[in-house]
Amino acid sequence: MKILLLGKNGQVGWELQRSLAPLGELIALDRHPLDGLSGDLSDLDALRATIRQVGPDIIVNAAAYTAVDKAESEAELAERVNAQASQVMAEEAASLDAWLIHYSTDYVFNGEGTKAWQESDAVAPINRYGASKLAGEQAIIASGCRYLIFRTSWVYGTRGNNFAKTMLRLAADRETLNVIADQIGAPTGADLIADVTALVIHQVVKRPELAGLYHLAAVGEVSWHGYASHVIDFAKANGEVLAVRSVNPIDTSGYPTPAQRPLNSRLNTQKLRENFSLHLPDWQSGVTRMLREILNK
Repeated sequence: MKILLLGKNGQVGWELQRSLAPLGELIALDRHPLDGLSGDLSDLDALRATIRQVGPDIIVNAAAYTAVDKAESEAELAERVNAQASQVMAEEAASLDAWLIHYSTDYVFNGEGTKAWQESDAVAPINRYGASKLAGEQAIIASGCRYLIFRTSWVYGTRGNNFAKTMLRLAADRETLNVIADQIGAPTGADLIADVTALVIHQVVKRPELAGLYHLAAVGEVSWHGYASHVIDFAKANGEVLAVRSVNPIDTSGYPTPAQRPLNSRLNTQKLRENFSLHLPDWQSGVTRMLREILNK
């Protein structure tokens, strides 16, 4: 089995290089050309040519335009990378009879209410990033290719920047932190997403009737304020010297951004768990493991 991975150096892509390797021959690309192959999703012609040259059995797209605020002013680029490139991949997957594995987001919903979103709930993105990701989903579904789309949220990885590292950096220098408390979700590790992806691929190639759209997130829920408090409390309990004395909750309205953010990022994962007999861990266990790695505890 030949697997083409796009976005190999992103948070999820980095972990996918590890989790997908046992499944078959893995060709992993980023935006920089490699041996005449291109993983640059903004270059649609080169992307199409690369897929045709590789001829994969499975395309795993872990690349995306993810700058939520910049997407408000770079809507055309976000649309090209998140929607038009998805259409190219889906069309080529269909012609090759290959699988397309793609990652989407809770931002396809309007973020209202308190109930965890199900795959069948109505979509209504509230910013350009969410709209571009939704357009990508719709293009894949309309193509007729065999696909798995995983909607996820609040993704973090040990490698690169993440929310926990930012909080620890600020907590080292400031006595007071103000953190948003009215946005609710589940911090979900890139390693968990990658491992679930590999497990699901292994099953779905034998049971193609399980193809479709799934929600993938860690178990439980927390606000950004609760997440920050968890991170700082863990660091202090493990000997980190931090200047911070108080972590204050604030509303989203107190921290305006160019792009509107959803307040409800909860995702219902029942369909994924039942169809593939998976157990998803709680968000705290993944975050704690990540913290142990970055703090070397």
